[in-house]
Amino acid sequence: MAYINLTKETFNETLDNNEIVIIDFWAEWCGPCKQFAPIFEKVAENNPDITFAKVNTEDEQALAMQYGIQSIPTLMVTRDGIILLNQGGMLPEDAFDKLIKHVKGLDMDKIREEIAQEEE
Repeated sequence: MAYINLTKETFNETLDNNEIVIIDFWAEWCGPCKQFAPIFEKVAENNPDITFAKVNTEDEQALAMQYGIQSIPTLMVTRDGIILLNQGGMLPEDAFDKLIKHVKGLDMDKIREEIAQEEE
């Protein structure tokens, strides 16, 4: 298994202790989630330097609500604890690979600076 399962108890710690975390919010009954699962697993296996995780929204409803998950699957991408993407829907494998390259190439100092300016 190239991913971990997150709960409300492990969510923040995982984001805090890993540079890049990619999270799939899903549910057992969700057809598109089942279609996306092999793509998620393959991309996870191809990127061992990134932490891939899943959140079962049926088991972790409070966590899903906390992050505004309204449809599944939803993909959340964080880097340095900052949420960069929180988007519903499936991604094809090539788009997923492009997303990862983009996230790896981001200047996080610039991102933090932009966030600080927005908060002023």
